[in-house]
Amino acid sequence: MPAAFRLGAIPGATPGKWIDIWNERMPQTSLELVPLAAADQRRALRDDEVDAAIVRLPIDKDGLHVIPLYDEVPVVVCARDSHLTAADDELDAADLVGEVLIVPQDDVLGIRLPGTVAPQFDAPADTGQAIATVAAGVGIVVVPMSVARLHHRKDVEYRALRGGPLSTVALAWDAARTTPAVETFVGIVRGRTANSSRG
Repeated sequence: MPAAFRLGAIPGATPGKWIDIWNERMPQTSLELVPLAAADQRRALRDDEVDAAIVRLPIDKDGLHVIPLYDEVPVVVCARDSHLTAADDELDAADLVGEVLIVPQDDVLGIRLPGTVAPQFDAPADTGQAIATVAAGVGIVVVPMSVARLHHRKDVEYRALRGGPLSTVALAWDAARTTPAVETFVGIVRGRTANSSRG
């Protein structure tokens, strides 16, 4: 086994449980968590910067093994004092008509909502900047729930977007570099016990 296993992770990914199991089972091989922007996830795998990665689909699967892990619901992030927070838990697209929809440059959903208004300013460089703009009382941002949690602020709230596009999080690795360490991590993610055989 190598001295380290490099696991890439896109913003919002929560691999802590798997890392804990790895550290119990593989004390001789440290796990190095490598933060990845969603735009860089394919390149990082191609260029061997990581051994495996928790990615957000879609991704070019050519030459990769990809295991879908879970789907995330999209949420609408709005200012804490927005009228949209009157909804207890979910909003419909119809609730967003007339709202300024801010789409940051690192957007992962590609969502377009009929009836929303494009902002009169350039797209923020990243989701953190977009949510800071929303916090100032300008517009809304639609992101996967884990990304909203990652950028949590006291001056914003979020509500699930009913019927919005799901975002699938997956484990991916280069098929040509399926090492024993990669196989071990895949087994952990799939819930295999330390004693179970592969299958």
